Amino acid sequence: EMDGIRYASLEGFWQMMKFPESAQDPRANVPNVTWPATRAEVGQMTAFEAKDAGAFGSKVMKQMGINWVTYLGARLPYKVQEKGDHYQLIRRATWAKINQNPEVKRILLQTGSLVLRPDHDQGVDAPPAWRYYQIYMEIRAELQSQ
Repeated sequence: EMDGIRYASLEGFWQMMKFPESAQDPRANVPNVTWPATRAEVGQMTAFEAKDAGAFGSKVMKQMGINWVTYLGARLPYKVQEKGDHYQLIRRATWAKINQNPEVKRILLQTGSLVLRPDHDQGVDAPPAWRYYQIYMEIRAELQSQ
């Protein structure tokens, strides 16, 4: 849960930002594009279902020539090397997941000082927001210091 909305997964949260927020959202009115799900529906997806929905959103973003997603009406630069608004939002959502799921927190802390690695190739230029494994290690270090 974040900002009063419950998501089925962090992946669903991440991918739903690629979908239109309203009928006024420019992504809602792209010619010849029929969205396979609503933003709210994507927010209730998990794992590969959410990732596949997001892949559709990424294709539309590319078609439109945009590099932003939205959250609560704000446009957030998406694929950027800065630890900007999108990164901070992903970090906050990851903290919410850990704080709301004691078992996830316990398992993360059990990893001790293990270096976490991604489960898929993100390329050498992956933005910091995409490096979820590093975000988990940063949060783990913060939890360990408490």
